[in-house]
Amino acid sequence: MAKNLTTRQEDYSKWYNDLVVKSGLAENSSVRGCMVIKPHGYAIWEKMQAQLDKMFKETGHQNAYFPLFIPKSLFEAEEKNAKGFAKECAIVTHYRLETDPDNPKKLRVDPKAKLEEELIIRPTSEAIIWNTYKNWIQSYRDLPILINQWANVVRWEMRTRLFLRTAEFLWQEGHTAHQTKDEAMQEALMINSIYAEFAEKYMSMPVLQGLKSENERFAGAEETFCIEALMQDGKALQAGTSHFLGQNFAKAFDVKFTDKEGKLNYVWATSWGVSSRLMGALIMTHSDDKGLVLPPKLAPIQVVIVPIYNNEQELDSISKIAEDIKSKLIKLGISVKYDNRDYLRPGAKFAQHELQGVPIRIAIGPKDLQNKSAEVSRRDLLTKEIIDMNSLIEHVNKLLSDIQENLFKKALKFREDHMSEVDSFDEFQKVLKEKGGFISAHWDGTSETEDKIKEKTKATIRCIPNDPSSSKGKCVYSGNPSNQRVIFAKAY
Repeated sequence: MAKNLTTRQEDYSKWYNDLVVKSGLAENSSVRGCMVIKPHGYAIWEKMQAQLDKMFKETGHQNAYFPLFIPKSLFEAEEKNAKGFAKECAIVTHYRLETDPDNPKKLRVDPKAKLEEELIIRPTSEAIIWNTYKNWIQSYRDLPILINQWANVVRWEMRTRLFLRTAEFLWQEGHTAHQTKDEAMQEALMINSIYAEFAEKYMSMPVLQGLKSENERFAGAEETFCIEALMQDGKALQAGTSHFLGQNFAKAFDVKFTDKEGKLNYVWATSWGVSSRLMGALIMTHSDDKGLVLPPKLAPIQVVIVPIYNNEQELDSISKIAEDIKSKLIKLGISVKYDNRDYLRPGAKFAQHELQGVPIRIAIGPKDLQNKSAEVSRRDLLTKEIIDMNSLIEHVNKLLSDIQENLFKKALKFREDHMSEVDSFDEFQKVLKEKGGFISAHWDGTSETEDKIKEKTKATIRCIPNDPSSSKGKCVYSGNPSNQRVIFAKAY
């Protein structure tokens, strides 16, 4: 176990926070609820960002940037959206400070510098973007608009947690405009599939795809599609959402277009996003009591080489071999660090790289030089093996793929072992208390029943599966007819 790292079994919440801080991912800032993302954490986010950006652009999307500030009148234009985010808004009311006449060493808000209209610091950007789209769209020839932006947003959360829920966080938000309902719906579904593909192929994190219930739907959306993941403590985490907005925002901002027949119609819309919350998902899906466990595709350093030596002569000999290995791996597109720091012993380096989740560690000592071999350790299994130098490059390249696949299989097995099908509320409560995880149960489709279940158990409907595998039945709580099973869980 990493030094001073709480175990998962001892206190999962503290283990998570300890790991984020001690592995150098992030730390709390002096601003309540905000965080500083440190270089190691930001490097992982950059890899996530780069891959998602590539996937968006491959499907025809472009990046743009919109203002951080939203005039209050614009924010209020779509009523459901405004009410949905109202309690989390940070508001700018003044634009200047002045010296406090009662205390010259202090500053105060200049009472004469009050804004004519208050500004909302964006909790989401639909309002400012649809007000802009009104100027961009006149004809069917202007559609579709497929825009994404990488930005920060502010939601004044009362209870915060590094990466999972902070007052300010990083994300991407896509906002698209279409001629038809079907075109917009296909866009929302496609993006949700992109999110699922990214989660599973790059994060090695299995997800469920489906619809949100009306209670859990994005404020202002007609449908919200989602991906849901299961963390090691048996709680669900919403990893991404894609919203079919219908014509709600087009009507709120009077965004119309002339179709091919010359008729005037309201535009159809989507919005969608994932955030730096994915960092929390990545940590809680794979990591252990020794530290981070990172999928190779997202690890900032995929391979670290550590020399073990007694004198400078041995170090020189090892360094020649290490630099050659490093050069060959880099040519294969593998990120490598040669850790020849002379102020740390090998054991301390091993512990640090385990804590920070480097997928593969290569150790080379004098005996390895003699035997023309190297010790190769894999972080996911904490196993070691001696590999001949002649096959080392090929072995490491294959091992990275094996680790990526193994992490997914391990997480998938955990989810399968924690997926329970229940037919009574007593059974529902027992599974939730004793086992946790996802619970597949019939639901009568009413908000009243959903609210009652949440009130009694704190479990919510995480998703209504896209492809229901079950037939009709009776609601697990009310006993009323149910069209299909849905997935419940306690969630972050």
